[in-house]
Amino acid sequence: MTGRLQLVRAVLAAGALTVASLGAVSATASAAPMPGGPHTRIVGGDVAHTADTPWAIQLSNSGSPDPTGEWCGGTLVAANKIVTAAHCSQETAGTYTAIQGRDVLSDTSTGQESAISSIWVDPAYGSQPGHDVAVMTLATPFTGVPTLALETSTAADAAGADSVVYGWGATEGTGPANTFQKVTVPVLGDAYCGDVYASQGYVANGEICAGYQDGGKDSCQGDSVARWS
Repeated sequence: MTGRLQLVRAVLAAGALTVASLGAVSATASAAPMPGGPHTRIVGGDVAHTADTPWAIQLSNSGSPDPTGEWCGGTLVAANKIVTAAHCSQETAGTYTAIQGRDVLSDTSTGQESAISSIWVDPAYGSQPGHDVAVMTLATPFTGVPTLALETSTAADAAGADSVVYGWGATEGTGPANTFQKVTVPVLGDAYCGDVYASQGYVANGEICAGYQDGGKDSCQGDSVARWS
């Protein structure tokens, strides 16, 4: 990432990004992927623990250039369903692995894994703004793991509301890392986001963006989709 902010943009859907002030608004990141894969990473954040956010899922892919297979994030919304971004879901289902409960991706003695049996991608993705969402079905359900419900409060995505972005990745914006992290960023509001993303067709009633205009704290390469709460 550069020193300037790469705004986090999200499509409001049932769970891959969770954004809120007090509760959680579920959403799926739709920030355009950058070279080297669809990943984004946490910059300027702190160490987090998956025990506190068990619904946070790491998606690995056999085609990832990262040794851990790091690809994208997602959110567990049912024992066998993960919501993530459509731009993270363009490979065949058999190339993905979902990882739950693993703070350090290289520590394979922790957490649990499941193959992906099928992927649904919003049919409007690529042809209309605001449809960067997909649902993956787990071959082996994560039974007993708490899931994340959709936040219904409009206050959660109001301009100025604090949101927490979760993901695995670097703290400086350069080079890969594999530790679960979090960073708090403010929701920027529809007026600002609509202006910033005007050329990309920002959808005010279905998208949200957050971050600092001066940079320093953000999701960067490795967390697409990061999870907010």
